[in-house]
Amino acid sequence: MEHCKTCREPLEKVAERLKRLEEILAKKQRTDPDQVFFDNQEFIQIMNICKRTAQAWRDEGIIAYSQVGIKVYYRLSDILALLDKHHKPAKS
Repeated sequence: MEHCKTCREPLEKVAERLKRLEEILAKKQRTDPDQVFFDNQEFIQIMNICKRTAQAWRDEGIIAYSQVGIKVYYRLSDILALLDKHHKPAKS
């Protein structure tokens, strides 16, 4: 599967952005990550990927999602689980 070149951004940078976003959301909402949703456009911006990659990840079962009509939503907890699953610890 061919993905766009912006998808090669180090996972650590994506994780850092998500962590900052999670902190902002926590201050504003004090909500369980299972109750915080992002639409497809927000997900694409958070992960710095293209629409085609987001679609491929859904098709391949890489990311869980909900769909209502043509709108696609992702739980914050599912985004964090995706990053945790693909986390590679630094070599010491």
